[in-house]
Amino acid sequence: MLSFKDRLKSSLSDALPGKVAQKKLMVQPRIPMKWLPIHRKLKPAGTLILLYPENDLIQFFLTQRSKDVEHHKGQISLPGGVQEKDESLVETALRETMEEIGITENIEILGKLSALPVPVSGFEIHPFVGWLPQKPKTSIQEKEVEKVFTVSIDELTSEQFKKSKKDTIRGFPVNIPYFQLNGETVWGATSMILSEFKEIVTSMHTKEIFS
Repeated sequence: MLSFKDRLKSSLSDALPGKVAQKKLMVQPRIPMKWLPIHRKLKPAGTLILLYPENDLIQFFLTQRSKDVEHHKGQISLPGGVQEKDESLVETALRETMEEIGITENIEILGKLSALPVPVSGFEIHPFVGWLPQKPKTSIQEKEVEKVFTVSIDELTSEQFKKSKKDTIRGFPVNIPYFQLNGETVWGATSMILSEFKEIVTSMHTKEIFS
């Protein structure tokens, strides 16, 4: 029988659920952004879902952004950042993971998820999925990261941790879907990325049951 890692790698090479899965965690309705340039060029950015096995569970890292970063202060996010000159997007994701949470191990890249444009912050996020055979040591870059914590795939895929709330953003009433993971509220771009990842992992489990 193939390992979880090998099955996931195979699934990531297939057609991805993409926007349909991302939209499940999108704030609705979309906030009007008349102040944004119509042809604004989005900056490419890379993020990483870094998986590792621990205590019979598959875990990954999330971070809480510091109050000193330019965008999304204090929000929960995946390790990642803006692409630098002469590096690939996967190199961006790996570099940012090293810089933000201090992981220097040789990470195996299993594949990538669908790109996610975020016009409000000016980025197009390219999420990658990586693997380590055991939990690595972490060391946060305090200027960018307030804390780092772990979440299991079991928690992510459990429907009891998917929630929604009514709120107001820039004066507009909205419904905000989110994940409640390890006691933290995960919404916005990060939750949309994790929504696609969740759908892929759930689909893998469904295939196992009916195969």
